[in-house]
Amino acid sequence: MLEINNISFTYIDIPVIQEVSFTIEKGQNTAIIGESGCGKSTLLKLIYGLYDLDAGVITYNENPILGPKHNLVPGEDYIKYLAQDFDLMPYITVEENVGKFLSNMFPDEKKQRVYELLDMVEMTAFAKVKAKFLSGGQQQRVALARVLALEPEILLLDEPFSQIDSFRKNSLRRNLFKYLKDKGVTCVIATHDSTDALAFSDETIVIQNGKLVVKGNSKLVYENPINKYTASLFGEVNELKLSQLIPIEEEEDEFLLLYPHQLKLVDSGVMQVVVKQCYYKGSHYLVKAAFERRAIFFEHDTELEINQEVHLMLA
Repeated sequence: MLEINNISFTYIDIPVIQEVSFTIEKGQNTAIIGESGCGKSTLLKLIYGLYDLDAGVITYNENPILGPKHNLVPGEDYIKYLAQDFDLMPYITVEENVGKFLSNMFPDEKKQRVYELLDMVEMTAFAKVKAKFLSGGQQQRVALARVLALEPEILLLDEPFSQIDSFRKNSLRRNLFKYLKDKGVTCVIATHDSTDALAFSDETIVIQNGKLVVKGNSKLVYENPINKYTASLFGEVNELKLSQLIPIEEEEDEFLLLYPHQLKLVDSGVMQVVVKQCYYKGSHYLVKAAFERRAIFFEHDTELEINQEVHLMLA
């Protein structure tokens, strides 16, 4: 089990991580989400041991993970960390990069391992190509294969799909997270993409201004957001009173956080809005409307006329 116990970290005079605590079970995939600059990447670096903590302790199976004051070379052998800069050797080939830290004592086994990983990240055809000739997305896939080469117990990924096109990203995510589950690798991924959290992560951690907002089952974090900040990390969100949608007694009123798919167009109702823009999403339109001098978002099957007045209610 990976345990983060009341850790804090300050960069120069700026608190970056503040009194954060959580645990991750072996073999779990955990997503860390939050706005840019909230401390996601720093948290991964602290778990890896790149920085010394101001307070608190990080342990794995009750053994402390220590920073550079204690380890001349940061990091533990059982942890691998994929940063956003990839750190590939530009003048050696793809297969040489992936096999760089594998033993040469058993060349056949090494080659088999390298090509197994290249197949997973769909880079087998580029095995003999030098890294400097690859695109950013291709380099990212090679870097991902390299950190898996020695089968770590803990894998830390910082925006691992940020430069990969959607066509490759979807299949790569499926391949990677299936591989990690099959091998029982504990994975912590810092990401801006809610798909990483919802489709592939067992649990999601929300960070804001260096503090832990919520940690829980990814589906429950999405369906029952603790606040508007959390909900907004998954897309557009509307903050409304129940009385603005249905007629109720004043004492029964409450605030609701609603995603666009939770509102639907009806012939008549309490809530009347004015359509301002329609965005085609393939399977539906995302509609931006004006309500009491603020924007409201909802989904509809067809495009609506601009400045059309429509009524909404709970879907």
